[in-house]
Amino acid sequence: MSSLLSRFAEASFWLARYVERAENLARILDVNETFARDERGESDWLPILKLHCDEERFAGHYREAEATNVVRFYIVDESNPNSIRCLIRAARENARSIRHLISLETWAQLNIFYNWVAGLSRRNVRLSDLSRLCGRIKEGCQLHYGIATGTLYRDQIWSFYRLGTFLELCDQTTRLVDIKYHALLPRYDDVGSPVDVAQWNALLRSASAYHGYRRVYPHEMTPITVAGFILLNPRFPRSITHCANEIRRHIAELLGNTELGHVSFAPPALDALAELAAWTPTQVIGYGLHEYLDQVQLRLIELGEAIDDTFFLARYSAA
Repeated sequence: MSSLLSRFAEASFWLARYVERAENLARILDVNETFARDERGESDWLPILKLHCDEERFAGHYREAEATNVVRFYIVDESNPNSIRCLIRAARENARSIRHLISLETWAQLNIFYNWVAGLSRRNVRLSDLSRLCGRIKEGCQLHYGIATGTLYRDQIWSFYRLGTFLELCDQTTRLVDIKYHALLPRYDDVGSPVDVAQWNALLRSASAYHGYRRVYPHEMTPITVAGFILLNPRFPRSITHCANEIRRHIAELLGNTELGHVSFAPPALDALAELAAWTPTQVIGYGLHEYLDQVQLRLIELGEAIDDTFFLARYSAA
């Protein structure tokens, strides 16, 4: 790849990832607030920090991992590069570098959305209003995705945008499901009770999976069917199986482009991810849900590094 294309491809890839990451972070905060049993209970909010490896950074600015602190840390905190404010800013900066390659509508919407997010203060982030706030953040991210899908020219920039989308979406789906088992699994006596069913119901809704799930399972609500649907149903667009198929498809499109005919890309992580995506729900539960999700996340990290080395770092080595 030329250094010029590498720079634009990398910007498109990370534009998609940052917006998708912001939306899914809003989903995780929303579902965690729904599950939380005690607003000040550290055990309910600490797992979010662990899932994003942010314990050390958080401890440098806050004394306690209670609800308000964690929510502010992940929505408006400028010191946290993983906050929604910083993610949308990073997305806008990547979009700025490829303004000549994206539509005016895509740029305008993202710019307006960022200005709204940047205008949020700590006082705007209240637990009593968290669901509405997260809903508006998700809507802003979804609007960006819809405009980009409807207006971006289908060339290599589009392929890298979609590659970033599905790589991030797959990773964030595993995190959303993992939050159930990291901290919010009910007491042993509650498993299978109405309390447990309500939590799985809330998880389905947080992943925008409830109506699709009910079309497949109109009368059943069990951990194996819910986890199986969200993670492995190929017709559910947030599932690992669907994302893995789309990742492979867009990589094949890139490698089939004559301008990239000299590029060789067949990382072991790509096949390993496909193998994990082919598991059955029974296999996943038997292996251990958290352990399975951890394996998927590791393969996604390896795949992301391989994409970086193959398609993006070439411009630095050529400089």
